[in-house]
Amino acid sequence: MRWVYAAVAAALLAYPFVFSGAFYEDVGVLVLLAAISASAWNIVGGYAGQVSVGHAMFYGAGAYLPLLFYKLWLLPPIAGVPAGIAVSLALAVVIGVPTFRLTGHYFSMATIAVAELIRIAVGNWDLLGAAIGMMGPATPRAWWDLTFTSAIPYYYMFLAVLALLLLTTWQMERSRFGYYLRAIRAGERAAKSLGVPVSRYKLYALMLSAAFTSVAGSLYALMIGFVDPDSGLGILISIEMLIIAALGGAGTLFGPLLGAVILIPLQNATNAWFGGTGSGATYVIYGGIIMLIARFQPGGLMNAWHAWHDRRTPRGPAAEAGRAA
Repeated sequence: MRWVYAAVAAALLAYPFVFSGAFYEDVGVLVLLAAISASAWNIVGGYAGQVSVGHAMFYGAGAYLPLLFYKLWLLPPIAGVPAGIAVSLALAVVIGVPTFRLTGHYFSMATIAVAELIRIAVGNWDLLGAAIGMMGPATPRAWWDLTFTSAIPYYYMFLAVLALLLLTTWQMERSRFGYYLRAIRAGERAAKSLGVPVSRYKLYALMLSAAFTSVAGSLYALMIGFVDPDSGLGILISIEMLIIAALGGAGTLFGPLLGAVILIPLQNATNAWFGGTGSGATYVIYGGIIMLIARFQPGGLMNAWHAWHDRRTPRGPAAEAGRAA
């Protein structure tokens, strides 16, 4: 599998040189941003099996706080990134502590409710720009404003964050933390009987997921320089994270990246074909993808590939002897 990792890394590094032009550069940046968001969701939704439908609240915290720091104190927006992470961690604790003591879909319902309440509150809060939204620096005052005319600096910035997130997830998979999360996903009662502190580790997974989702929101705000309740806290953001991870393979390392590579160009094509944001067609596509995944491949494309690869891999003493040789 090492050659696969190397090929993926090489392809991502070479993308701006192979596909030049503003349109392709923008699509590449959006793919990486979606992959970061979905990979962050994947920690709690894929590995721990706790389906959040309100991750937009963490994304929005990361998007709003950098621009708020600029609005109030004219600081570089990047100075507000740690504050966005802190707010996201606080939200994760407020939601996770009471709901993770229960079983069933209480966590999913709580995330939807809190995310929508936050969106409505922000849409009526003048300090955060209410329904109009907030803007960052219109022109760069210095390099630390991270305001570039080209998408390529953002591409490599996002790629570095994605690499850090995938490395963190890869380390988590092989640690006790990852084993506990997979045990929880397989069955909470069985995990408890084996001594796994279920509520605590579900909370840890949510906090880690919330922190990286907040970073994704901050990256969006730094690149666009603007955020409003719909672009930062809309429910479609949460749904997109979920669908991208499910399409590629929730609970797998590269599943969210694969889902983003497929879904984001499709979304951009929809916008080009139907004009505007194409939001109506986007909902239709998302609904169709959910039905297809549920019917034909609940494990996502990565799990389908692993199953196909396992079927084609020779097994038995002869194959073991060949591999040993």
